[in-house]
Amino acid sequence: MANTKLTFLGSGHSEGHEMQCYLNINNDIYIVIEEENSSPVYITLDKPTAIKFAKTLRTEINKIQEGGSNE
Repeated sequence: MANTKLTFLGSGHSEGHEMQCYLNINNDIYIVIEEENSSPVYITLDKPTAIKFAKTLRTEINKIQEGGSNE
């Protein structure tokens, strides 16, 4: 397995925010969100939860592509 960490930068009003995502030693997805002048916030997701999160994220992206929805 590659020793990698993905970093995503915030956009718009979220400048100064970044989110990092990587696999921890327990084989859970570890996500940390860092904001300037604040303590980091993190969450760990097991594989089934990470899969559900990814599907939900794709659904929300599709809503944006279809013109947006707040529901």
